[in-house]
Amino acid sequence: MNADSARAQVFGDSLSCEEVRPAAFLPGALAPAAVRQACLRAESLLRALAVVEDSRSDDGEEHNANDLALNRIEAKLDLLTALVASRVAEHFDPLRPLRWSALGVCLDVDDAVAPDTAGAFRVQPSDWMPEALLLPARVLASVSHGGGQQLWLRFGPLPPALESALERHLFRVHRRAIAESRRPR
Repeated sequence: MNADSARAQVFGDSLSCEEVRPAAFLPGALAPAAVRQACLRAESLLRALAVVEDSRSDDGEEHNANDLALNRIEAKLDLLTALVASRVAEHFDPLRPLRWSALGVCLDVDDAVAPDTAGAFRVQPSDWMPEALLLPARVLASVSHGGGQQLWLRFGPLPPALESALERHLFRVHRRAIAESRRPR
């Protein structure tokens, strides 16, 4: 399969985002129980990230004493999370440019992987949370790119709830990127 065919299967008409994130493809088929467990953990992580990120977007509202106390607690938790993240940062995958959607990902890697190889895509979806998503994936194509390879991975099969949570996460990432691009420099 070539890059154009893979692009159609991975992105199609779905929303996609370009990021630089700690990420990797881990070749090797996962047992059905491991896939189920990884999907449940991924959905739980994405839902928790959504709750935290959505609660922080209420900046335009008036704040009372309880809100200020809650903001202080959240700030302390942010600092604690950042501390934990810095302590485990050496265990993360290298930063890699990627473009992903709820269907799959195009990931720059060092070495080629044969098409149709089963495995898992691992990514840290948030800078402030030292936890990685692990999504079952299959290599659609491996294309020479610069000094390395571009892997085109198709996720799945993912449960509908996880696919929905992933779509919402990518929408928030996309919305933040647009807001950042509109900020005056």
